[in-house]
Amino acid sequence: MEVAIPKDLQQEASLAKKRYMDLCRQGQIFDARNRIIGGDTQAWDVQVRNQKIKEVTEKARDETFAAEMRHNDKVMCIMHDRELRQRKQLCRAINDFQQRFQKPETRREFDLSDPLALKKELPAWVSDNDTQNTISGMQKFMGEDLKFQERKRIQKEQNREWSLQQHGEWERAQAEHKLAELLHTQTELKFDEAARDLQRLEITTRKAVCAAVKEFNKKQVVELAERKRQVKQQEQEDNMSEITNLLRGDLLTEDPQQAASNSGPRHLMLDRWKGMNREQLEEIWSTWKQQIHEKLRLQEEERQHNMDWDLRRTRKAHASLLQERQQQRLLREQRKALDCSNLSLAKQQYLQKRQLDAAPSSQPTEDYFSQFNTRSR
Repeated sequence: MEVAIPKDLQQEASLAKKRYMDLCRQGQIFDARNRIIGGDTQAWDVQVRNQKIKEVTEKARDETFAAEMRHNDKVMCIMHDRELRQRKQLCRAINDFQQRFQKPETRREFDLSDPLALKKELPAWVSDNDTQNTISGMQKFMGEDLKFQERKRIQKEQNREWSLQQHGEWERAQAEHKLAELLHTQTELKFDEAARDLQRLEITTRKAVCAAVKEFNKKQVVELAERKRQVKQQEQEDNMSEITNLLRGDLLTEDPQQAASNSGPRHLMLDRWKGMNREQLEEIWSTWKQQIHEKLRLQEEERQHNMDWDLRRTRKAHASLLQERQQQRLLREQRKALDCSNLSLAKQQYLQKRQLDAAPSSQPTEDYFSQFNTRSR
């Protein structure tokens, strides 16, 4: 909702606004600080204050991190000292355990480094039954034992007992072998008799089966011949009926109406259609000849078009070749001109060098240097 303002109040408000804007402008112009700096000091003060706050915050955070790192270092030192003490205690406990329960005398390999090993060893020869006298020990040889005669007598008796036992076993084996051969012969005779009976029975059965099969085959041949005769007779009758129907039907009479279809005059029944008449064939031949002439004309136009393109391509290639040759000729001429110019410059440089070599040298001598510092000025 707009409020109606008198014209005097509106003019006074506009004048007051102009006066205020003029005062602001005078303050900006006559203030040397704002005129020289030319910026927003309040915004800069805010930025400086924010920067100081940020620096104080970062400093506090860094001090917090430093304090935490110092605390962590102290904890690490304490843990390290504790680990060293625990390791020393463990080593001390291991040493005590080895001294109490793992003495050198209780080790398995102590006999290899025992200083009293020679005193503890048994003598080389104790008796014939000593288990330490092995074959590789070279302490006991065959025939040198103390019970050699007794052992030899026992061996002879043992050999005699073995011989008697082997002879008895051989005789028993011979008797068992003869008995087994007799039983095998009797069994073979029984098997041969049974095989002969089975063979005779098989021959009789085979003859009976052959006779039955022969009779069955004869019956089958007769039935097959009769069946073939009936099939042939039925086939002949069917053929005669088909020939009669074809001769009397519309198929061989070539009636064009038999190919007419109920769908319209343009539709034909292909299984009854006998072919086209002469007018239709002539129309097809004329259309085919027109198509041939049209195809030949198109081929001739295509060939002419290809010849034109080939001629254009040949001319373009010839022009490109001539242009390339012209460019090569220009390059050769430029090269010759450049070579002549380089040759003339080389001759000029050679002549200048000779002139310089022939000219007197401008190298200062001792007389030139001796004329300095001879006067006060």
